[in-house]
Amino acid sequence: MADANTKSTVGKAVDVILPLLLLAILIALCVQLLFPFVGLLIWTIIFAVCFYPLHVRLRKKVSNRMSAVIIGLGLSALVLVPTAIASISAAGSIPSVIAAIQTGEKTVPPPPARLQTIPIVGKNAHAAWTDASEDMPAFVKQYRPQLAAFAKTLVGFAGSLFVTVLAIVAAVIFAAITLAYSESARAFMANVLSRITGSRKEGDHYMTLIGATIKSVANGVIGVAFVQALLVGIGFFVIGVPGAGLLSILAMALGVVQVPVILVTLPAIIWAFSAKTATVAIIFTIWSIIAGLSDAVLKPMMIGHGLEVPMPVILLGVIGGVMAFGLVGLFIGAVVLAVGYVLFIEWVGRTDSTSVPEKELQAAE
Repeated sequence: MADANTKSTVGKAVDVILPLLLLAILIALCVQLLFPFVGLLIWTIIFAVCFYPLHVRLRKKVSNRMSAVIIGLGLSALVLVPTAIASISAAGSIPSVIAAIQTGEKTVPPPPARLQTIPIVGKNAHAAWTDASEDMPAFVKQYRPQLAAFAKTLVGFAGSLFVTVLAIVAAVIFAAITLAYSESARAFMANVLSRITGSRKEGDHYMTLIGATIKSVANGVIGVAFVQALLVGIGFFVIGVPGAGLLSILAMALGVVQVPVILVTLPAIIWAFSAKTATVAIIFTIWSIIAGLSDAVLKPMMIGHGLEVPMPVILLGVIGGVMAFGLVGLFIGAVVLAVGYVLFIEWVGRTDSTSVPEKELQAAE
């Protein structure tokens, strides 16, 4: 009898463990197959969520699919075309720079005399610039290792620009397709979150929170960084800073990862004082300071507006996400920290609401 019970117990354990093991293998294989496309899927969701309100308004005037096509084409025209032009322009100038570095045939004009008056770096910069202008081949030979490393960095930068543009194009295409089936996708996500949270109400609540957080980060981080880079770039182009386009792109990148743009504007200010009149340099400095501080005014207006999550929590999620996951971590970190914050607050509130009232405690005593 005992042997029969043992066999029955073992059989039940196998019946439970075997399906779980097969399910775990299936999930692992699915994750492995989808892992190369995780970044693309995340950016697709981000674009779809950000432009879903516009899609809802447009489909009142045109068909559902036509609205998705218009948004896809409009997004490409407004975002991808300028980005692609700037990237291709920057990448196109890299081969000539590399050739000049390798051959030393590039003619460099002599440095302005005012460069020596700049504190700390002025004399060394003036001396190096003078060497390059007087004998470029000797300058290249002297600094060949540093210049070779710089050339390698430029090539890598050009390749990454090309891959990034292609990835954004693919994400926009998939986002437009997702918007065309937005109601089905929305219902699917609502069902998934309802299963995870245990109730339809909680699932809808967290889906709304995630969508609002993504839009808040898109507007308050990427949007503010774009405005800041635009203001900084206007100053660069007006006074003719060398490489103004690249510096503007770099300013936007720094703004996105929450690094002060003074790292870009300070060298430009130093150049302005060495190459322009004092009046022009002072005006440019004032403009650069105003542009650099514009995010301090815009971020509180855009981040966390209408959310139940405070702005510092969103910013911490943005910064931590970028450090952990790169650019896409802007949204991953903000969403994860926002959901965690709401769960924590609900847990604290639930503890207060389920505690025994003070009057009942006194009566019990």
